[in-house]
Amino acid sequence: MTIRELLDDIAKLDIVLPEFQREYVWQREQAKQLMVSLFKAYPTGSLLFWKTANPPDIKNSTISPDKIGTTEVILDGQQRLTTLYLLIKGEIPPYYRESDIENDPRNLYFNLEDGDFQYYQSTRMDNNPTWLPVTDCFASRSEINPIEIAQFKSDDRETLGDRANRYYSNLNRLHSIENRPYPIQMVPASATIDDAINVFDRVNSLGTKLTDADLALAHITGKWPQARREMKRKLDNLAAKRFQFDLTFLVRSLTGVVLNRALFEAIHETPKHELEEGWRKLAKILDYLVSLLPGRAWIHSTDDLNSTNVLVPVVVYLARYGMEFHDDVQLRRCIHWLYAANMWARYTGQTDQRLDHDLTVIQRTQHPWDELVGAIIDQRGRIEVKASDFEGRAIQHPLYRMSYVIIKGLGAVDWFNGASLADPHGRSYQIHSHHIFPTSLLYSREGGYSSENHLHKKLVNEIANRAFLTGDTNLSLSNSEPIEYLGQVQGQYPGALKNQLVPLDPSLWHLERYEEFLAERRHLLAEAINARMAYLLVPQEEEPEVLSIPDLVELGESITLEFKSSIRWDLRQNQVNKALEKVIAKSVAGFLNAEGGTLLIGVADDGTILGLDDDVRSLGRSDLDGLQQHLVQILDNALGTEFMQYLHVVLERVDDRHVCRIDVKQSAQPVYVKDGHGSEFYVRVGNTSRPLDIEKAHEYISMHWQA
Repeated sequence: MTIRELLDDIAKLDIVLPEFQREYVWQREQAKQLMVSLFKAYPTGSLLFWKTANPPDIKNSTISPDKIGTTEVILDGQQRLTTLYLLIKGEIPPYYRESDIENDPRNLYFNLEDGDFQYYQSTRMDNNPTWLPVTDCFASRSEINPIEIAQFKSDDRETLGDRANRYYSNLNRLHSIENRPYPIQMVPASATIDDAINVFDRVNSLGTKLTDADLALAHITGKWPQARREMKRKLDNLAAKRFQFDLTFLVRSLTGVVLNRALFEAIHETPKHELEEGWRKLAKILDYLVSLLPGRAWIHSTDDLNSTNVLVPVVVYLARYGMEFHDDVQLRRCIHWLYAANMWARYTGQTDQRLDHDLTVIQRTQHPWDELVGAIIDQRGRIEVKASDFEGRAIQHPLYRMSYVIIKGLGAVDWFNGASLADPHGRSYQIHSHHIFPTSLLYSREGGYSSENHLHKKLVNEIANRAFLTGDTNLSLSNSEPIEYLGQVQGQYPGALKNQLVPLDPSLWHLERYEEFLAERRHLLAEAINARMAYLLVPQEEEPEVLSIPDLVELGESITLEFKSSIRWDLRQNQVNKALEKVIAKSVAGFLNAEGGTLLIGVADDGTILGLDDDVRSLGRSDLDGLQQHLVQILDNALGTEFMQYLHVVLERVDDRHVCRIDVKQSAQPVYVKDGHGSEFYVRVGNTSRPLDIEKAHEYISMHWQA
């Protein structure tokens, strides 16, 4: 059968692709080399088909009943046939969709001059008519006139006729590819679906090698044909929530859910009903996790993870022990382990063996996290982070992502537009990494570092020289020295530097003190990570150390701490503004609906102690008790009496002024802010409380308060 006949049969669905086959995975260079080999008449292997009276499910279509027994199923050669279909017919074959073609080769060009194949390059091919798209050579052959092209390229070294003949020869040689017979081997019609998959595995080991996950998925779809489509649909759904998983992760997780194993081969013989039941569990768990992780672990995207493998043990734990965390202590210890596994690269090497070990621990006990952390300590020697761990470490190191997670949790904002780093930024959720000391300055004569020196490059690009900003801000800073702009940042957004763990001593912001700046920031980063890790291990019944108001002010606003200037006195208008009372209720509700926190009233955004004298006078009475009673009544009316048990309201003297401190515990159920027009649901986002719409509120509530 010729290549043209093969492609026509694919178009007519006489040749089909089974559902268990992979997508088009060839790189563009592989597609080019196939055309080079065919053009030069080199051997390119054979195809393997299977004609059966019991065909498997096929991709993107069904087999017509009148074709059963005559349709041929592609077992080997689909990458080559897809490439030829794309380049010769110029279309996507019927067994694929546009989204299945990641590396489309259809901008491959052919040179009439010498028969060369190259992908489009404007500088090389524009205004050079000898370069033609391969697809045009086949689809528009009647419109290609080698004589005209030869006239355009004429010179004195070759006659027009000789050149035109050479162009005709090369073009005809290219056209002859579609008339060339392609060897085909057939699997016996008596073969079962498992036989076909085993043959598929063996022959594909000679081409673009199947991974263990590819083979496992082939076995899964052999028994449950809709599996690949279900998984890809779920991937799209999770990607919309900024969690970009892949089929390998889903197959690994499914294997863990169904069999409590991490080895892909374990799932090969699993029956259909167990696969479907395992998938239902896995899909529900993933929905739960992508809602849980942003609020409780400050992980807002798979970009925050060094490897998605760290979620596999969490998925298996939830599948085994009730689909959700019913115990807050176990959730906190899980996050503690997750951080340790992420920043110490638990699964970077020996992935299968380490995952299999950890899943065995989970199978053995409902409280596995201490033992799993112990395995990391056995592997790494410790989980505590030292300042020296940051020395010479660039953004590729796992501590970079861990630093970003912690900084988000501290309520960090963009230095120039105030946007919370925890919020999504654009469709790709991309935060830029900014050199606090710009590379151009460090590599300058004044900076004294050389881009040719390996040790210098490591110092210049250290994690400790990185801040997290939105894209536009990062581009606008360019060559500014820190002493020129960090003070401005501190003035515009008080706490912004502290929340990104930047040393606040301005003397360290000078170019000549760069390495001292690095040393101090390494210390701050390590200290913040260790503090969060220690906090996660505080037993539920134990309360962390209660900080004084001056200590809290020194910390600056964060996801668990907020400042308000007054209860009801508008400092700008110099008059009572009752709308501010609702703002207080909103802030408290945000803490109730998250992990709790502290609201200080009588403190400006920059930490200045303002006191409450204006609020007291606005009530027409001089005693503080009346002000406290008024505030409690505001909260009772807006939130509900049943939630007052989670609040502790006190007035404290600071620098001869009074500040109201409201310590808020996490509520056992959702809290709404009510007024005469309805109710609203608030959560903490960075260092502020923000409302959620009905859909997002429902999703958040289902994650935080499971019945």
